[in-house]
Amino acid sequence: MSASSALTLPIELSEWLIACTILLLGTVIQGSIGFGLALFGAPLLYWLNQDLVPGPMLVVGMSLPLLIVIREWRAMDVQGVKWTIPGQLSGAVLAGLVLAVVDESLLSLLFGVLVLLAVILSALAGAPRITPGRLLSAGTLSGFMATATSIGGPPLAIAYQSVSGARLRASLSAVFVVGAFGSLSALAVIGRFGLEEMLIGLSLLPPILIGFWISIYTATIFDRQWLRAAVLGVSAVAGLAAIGQGVWG
Repeated sequence: MSASSALTLPIELSEWLIACTILLLGTVIQGSIGFGLALFGAPLLYWLNQDLVPGPMLVVGMSLPLLIVIREWRAMDVQGVKWTIPGQLSGAVLAGLVLAVVDESLLSLLFGVLVLLAVILSALAGAPRITPGRLLSAGTLSGFMATATSIGGPPLAIAYQSVSGARLRASLSAVFVVGAFGSLSALAVIGRFGLEEMLIGLSLLPPILIGFWISIYTATIFDRQWLRAAVLGVSAVAGLAAIGQGVWG
C-alpha cells in the first residue's frame, strides 16, 4: 500500500460539506450556552457517515471547548472543575471497558432515560445545589456518555444550570477538553481511534472556528434571560436523541 492510499479518508467531498454545515450550527449552539455540539452533530454525522463518530467528533469536540476556555477562563469555577475532571476521566475509562462487552444501543437508551429524568426533576424542583459530590457524579456520567455516544454535555450542564452563562461555558469547557482527551485515549486503546480518525477530525476544524466567532455575539443574547431554559431544553433533546439512538441505532 502506498503512502498516498494509506492516507485516503473514507469521506466524500459532499459528505464533508454537509458535515461542516452541521458542525457550524452545533458550534454556535455550544459557544452560546456551553454545550450542544455533540448533541446536535453526533446523530447527524453518524447518519451521514458512521466513520465520523465517535473519534472525529471527539476531535472537534475537544477543539471548541479549548477556544471557549481561552475566551472565558476568568469566569471558570476552578474548584468545581477540580472535582469534575476526575469523574470525567474515570467515566471515560469505565466506558472503554464496558463498550467491549455491552451493546452501545443499550447504553444510549439507559443514558437517555437518566437525562430526561434529571431534566424533569430540575424543572419541577428547581436547580440543584452545586456540591463536590454532585459534580463528581455528573463528571463520571458525562465521561461515560461522551465515550459511549459522543454526547457528554447534559449531566454537567444540568449540574451547573444555576450559574451565569460565562461561568457555565468556561467550567464545562475546561472539563470537556480533558474529558475528550480521556475518551480519545480510551477509544485508541480498544482500537477505535487512530490516524485516520484524527485526520478526519482535523479536516472538520474550519466550521468550528467560524461558528466560534459567531457565538461571541449569540452568547450575550442567551446570557440575558434564556440560559437555564436553553440548558434544560437542549438537555431534554439530548435525552430523546440518546433514546432514539438506542432504539433505532
